[in-house]
Amino acid sequence: MLGNIKFIGELGKLNLIHESILHKCIKTLLEKKKRVQIKDMGDDLECLCQIMRTVGPKLDHDKAKSLMDQYFSRMRSLMNNKDLPARIRFLLQNTVELRANTWVARKAYVDNGPKTINQVRQDAVKDLGVFIPPQHDAMRNDYFMDNPSFLPTRIKFDREMLGGLADMFGQMPGSGIGTGPGVIQDHYSPTMGRHRTNPLFNGHISNGNGSIQPQFEAGSKPFVKQSQGSPVFNHKQNHSGQTQSKDMASRFSKKGKLNADEISLRPAQSFILNKKQVPKLQPQMTMMPPSAQGSTLGQAPQLGLKTNPLPIQEKPLKSVKKAPPTKEELHKMTETLITDYQSNKDMEEAVNAVKDMKPPQYFLTEMLNKIVSHSLRRSDENREQASILIHAFCTEGLVTGENIMQSFLGVLEQSPDIEEEVPLVKSYLAQFAARAIIADLSSIADLAHQLENGMHFPLFLLCLQQMVKLKDREWLTEQFQQSKVNMQKMLPEIDQNKDRMLEILEGKGLSFLFPLMKLEKELLKEIKVDPSPQSIYKWIKDNISAKLHTDKGFVNSLITSFLQYISYKINPDDDEEQFSAPSKEQLDEEKQLLLSFKPVMQKFLHDYMKLQVAALYALQVHCNTKGFPKGMLLRYFVNLYDMEIIEEEAFLSWKEDVTQEYPGKGKALFQVNQWLTWLETAEEEESEDDEY
Repeated sequence: MLGNIKFIGELGKLNLIHESILHKCIKTLLEKKKRVQIKDMGDDLECLCQIMRTVGPKLDHDKAKSLMDQYFSRMRSLMNNKDLPARIRFLLQNTVELRANTWVARKAYVDNGPKTINQVRQDAVKDLGVFIPPQHDAMRNDYFMDNPSFLPTRIKFDREMLGGLADMFGQMPGSGIGTGPGVIQDHYSPTMGRHRTNPLFNGHISNGNGSIQPQFEAGSKPFVKQSQGSPVFNHKQNHSGQTQSKDMASRFSKKGKLNADEISLRPAQSFILNKKQVPKLQPQMTMMPPSAQGSTLGQAPQLGLKTNPLPIQEKPLKSVKKAPPTKEELHKMTETLITDYQSNKDMEEAVNAVKDMKPPQYFLTEMLNKIVSHSLRRSDENREQASILIHAFCTEGLVTGENIMQSFLGVLEQSPDIEEEVPLVKSYLAQFAARAIIADLSSIADLAHQLENGMHFPLFLLCLQQMVKLKDREWLTEQFQQSKVNMQKMLPEIDQNKDRMLEILEGKGLSFLFPLMKLEKELLKEIKVDPSPQSIYKWIKDNISAKLHTDKGFVNSLITSFLQYISYKINPDDDEEQFSAPSKEQLDEEKQLLLSFKPVMQKFLHDYMKLQVAALYALQVHCNTKGFPKGMLLRYFVNLYDMEIIEEEAFLSWKEDVTQEYPGKGKALFQVNQWLTWLETAEEEESEDDEY
C-alpha cells in the first residue's frame, strides 16, 4: 500500500497525474470512514504522510494553499489524539514540521570525529576563560633534550598544581623548567601568572648579572624567606645554587625588545584552582626602569610585573533555567486567570498573566478550551467577555486562529455531555464562532470544512444566523460568496438537494443568501401563467437585478425553468417510459416549445461563451435528475445547435471542462460523445475550406 501511494506521488511529481486526483487521494486518506474508529486509521494516515512527503512540495502553492491548510489542520488535530498509536502520531508530527520547515528535511546528526587542537583551545577560552597558546617553541624542546633531569620533576609539579587541566590538555606549554636564579622566564611560562598570587615569588629584582633573587621587604631591611618543607621549592633552591655561577647558554639569550604580543595570557594557577575566590586577572608585563635593571645599552631589558594588573572581562555565568511548569500547574494557573478576569474584567492583567505563564504550544488549545467551556455556563455578558479576551490573546500573538478553531472543535466534541447541563450549548458555540469570523480570527470556509456533510447540524446555519445579528445581511452575503462554500454539502446527506435546501434556508431566515434559487421556483410559476417571451422578459427585468443577468447562477435557473416547463407540458405525469420512448407528437411539441423560448435565451446568452457553457451544465443536471432517458440529451444538443442558441465553441468547451460541481458528466459524455466528435470534425473541415 505504501509503495502504491509513493508511486502515485512520483507520477504526480512528473505531471502524469492531475493535481485534482492527488487532492482526491489525500481527502480519501484523511476522511474518517463510517464504522471505523480513530485508532484503526493508522494505515491510512501512514499513507497520507507518505504521499505528503512525496508530492507535498508540488501541491503546496498559492492556489491550493487553503486546501493544504485544511489538510494540515486536520493532521494537527489527529496528531494530538491519544487514541492513535504513538508511531502514527509522530509520523504526523514529522510531516507537519516538514511543511513548517518549507519542505526541507532535518539534517541527521553527523559525528565529525574528535576535536582538533584549535577547537579544544577555543572551547577552553569560551568555557573556562583559559588561553592556551599554540606549541611552536622549538627552543624549549631543545632544552628538554639537553636537560632530561628537569623533566620528571617539572611534570610532577605541573600535574600537582594544575590538576584536571594538565590531564585534559596534556603537557602545558612552557612547563618543565620551574623558577629560581638562572632560569629563563619564557613568554609561555605559566609561573609568570603565579607571581602575583604566591607570596614565595613576589618581588623579583634583578642584580645586574642576569640572576634573580627572591626578596621581600619588611620596612627597609631585605631578608630571604626560607621555604617550609616543600620538596618542590627545596629542589628549586638547590638547583639555583648550582647554576648561579654558570654562564647562561647563548641559545637562551634574547636580543632586542620583547614583543608585547608574545606575553602569555594564561591566568594564575590559583585562579584556575579556585575561580570563585581569585578574580580573573590578565598578567600585564612592563619594562622596569633602567636604574632598577642596572643594564647597559645592547643588553636585553628585564621584565617585571605591574603591581596593579588590569582585570579582563569575565564571561558571565550561565543562569540556571527555571523548570517549565507542569501540566497540572498550567491548569491551575488557567483557572486562576479565568476567575480573576471574570471578577475584575481587567484585560491587560489577563494578557500579562498568560505572558508570564509562558504556556507551551501543546497547551494553548487546552487553555482556550477551558476558557470557552467555563463561559458556556455563565451569562451572555461573560461569554462576550470571553470572546473579547480570546481576541486580545490573538492580537498579542499569544494564540493563533488555528488554536481557536481547534479549541472550538474540542468543546464541540464535548457538547453531548455539556448539553445536559446547558441545553443551548450549540447556540452559544455559534456565537463564539461568529465573533471569531467577524474579528478575522477564522473564516467561513474554515468553519464549513469542519462541519461538512451535516456534521453537528444545524450548527453551521446557527453561526450564519449569529453573523446576521452581529453584522447585517449584505456583509454576510459578500463573505459567503467569497468563501465559495457549497451549501448543499453543509446539510445532512438526505437533504442534499435544491428543494430541500431552499426549504431549510427559508426556515432559518437565510434564503437571501441564494436569491437565484428562489427565483427558479417563482420563474417557473410565471412561465406556467404566461409562457410568452415578452411576458417572461418583462418579469425578469422587473424582479431581478441587472447585475445578476450575467451570473452563471441566473442562467442556470433560467434554463432549468424552461426545461422543467417543457417536461411538464409533454409529460404531465412524469412517466419515465414516455421520457425514454417519446412519441413523434411529443418530440415535435418539445422542439416547438424550445423554439418559443429562443428569443429570451439568445438575449441572455448571446456573445457570452461562459454563460452558454453554464446553460449546457444546467441541461446536464436536468437530464441527470430524470435518469438520463435515452436520446434526451442528444436531442437537446442538436436542437440548441440548429437554433443557433449555443455555439460550437461552447459545446467543445463543455466537453473538455473537468469539474465535480455538476453531477452526471460521465453519462452525459457517453450519450453525446459521437455527435461532439462529428461537430469537431465538421468545424475543422470548415476552417480548411475557409483557408482555400
